[in-house]
Amino acid sequence: MLGEKAQRMDSTKHRFFAPCPRGLEQILDQELQALGIPATTATAGGVSFVAPWSTMYWVNLWSYIASRVLWEIGHRPYRTEDDVYRAAYNLEWPDWFSCSNSIKVRVTAHRCPLPSLDFLTLRIKDAICDKFVAKGEKRPTVDTRDPDIRIDTYIDAESVTFYLDTSGEPLFKRGYRLSTVEAPLRENLAAGLLRLAGWTPDEVLMDPMCGTGTIALEAALMAKRIAPGFARSFAFERLRIHDAKCWGQLREAARLKQRKDTPAAIYASDHDAAAVKTAQRLFQGAGVAVDIRLRQQEILSLEPPAPKGLLLMNPPYGVRLGHVDELESFYPRLGDWLKRNFSGWRAYVLTADPRLRQRIGLSPSRKIPLYNGALECRLYEFKIVRGSARRNLRRDSKT
Repeated sequence: MLGEKAQRMDSTKHRFFAPCPRGLEQILDQELQALGIPATTATAGGVSFVAPWSTMYWVNLWSYIASRVLWEIGHRPYRTEDDVYRAAYNLEWPDWFSCSNSIKVRVTAHRCPLPSLDFLTLRIKDAICDKFVAKGEKRPTVDTRDPDIRIDTYIDAESVTFYLDTSGEPLFKRGYRLSTVEAPLRENLAAGLLRLAGWTPDEVLMDPMCGTGTIALEAALMAKRIAPGFARSFAFERLRIHDAKCWGQLREAARLKQRKDTPAAIYASDHDAAAVKTAQRLFQGAGVAVDIRLRQQEILSLEPPAPKGLLLMNPPYGVRLGHVDELESFYPRLGDWLKRNFSGWRAYVLTADPRLRQRIGLSPSRKIPLYNGALECRLYEFKIVRGSARRNLRRDSKT
């Protein structure tokens, strides 16, 4: 049952945009449709959708793939900086958040003819603050590090579009990780890898180079039907139009969906003792430690835990950790280990190192371009079939 505020906001449809890691747009589109949103449009960098206000709560709570959920609040043509200022000033900012909330304005542009994005950012910030003053309120403070409210502005050659960020911290920050480590794999990319690999919770999963456990954690959340946003807060909770009653009901509905058991075994291991300890704390904080079989062990000494399953890993590479000579000799041994031990398994390897394909000695059946932040990567699929998966290293090694 929707609360009064949600009923008022749900009386009309709203336009939203959910950005995601590049390469996962179609996966996000499929996820949103599975969440019951029929009006979706996948574009470069994300998916736009039209839905009632309460659906925005649901997407923030349940999307494994989205990076944020942006609410479109204005769209206007422009020619000059003053046009952009007026377009921002004409929006009813005080209706949406309080002057006591700190703000941050971010501007991105494509083929914008105006000379300075920094100046445009300043003009939009001034317009917002001037609107509060015109309404008899104080000017909001600016906080570029940890703002209460984030305002995203996109400018192309002819028009400017304003968004309020309903998420706050990026959605890949699930709320379980207490510390950061070198070269982490973003959680929504890890979830995307599982979806691209076609993993389902009734299939054995193994990550033999788990680092701090991101892939295993995302798999456990999926298997136990734990909403990825269940343990965190969101920027929409600070909005004046937020309906706490509706939000509480949706969170309770998500809690009731959770499973107590995990239908398939999830295996995670790493040679680094500190990483394994960090992963163990992460799993415990998320309430899934009993669902993941975690150990410290060298990858090439591992044996398959089942006759078939899915092996998914994000090995270290030169850009990440700098061990160039070690990797040159490691990749051929990795390929031999897979061929010798994992016949009947599907193996997926995410890497930004083009030498992996050149040196692993296996021919990939799929090659999917992806991005981990700004870092361009490839997800390689290897179907391990004894005696037929080796390839001639002199063949074309293009990535």
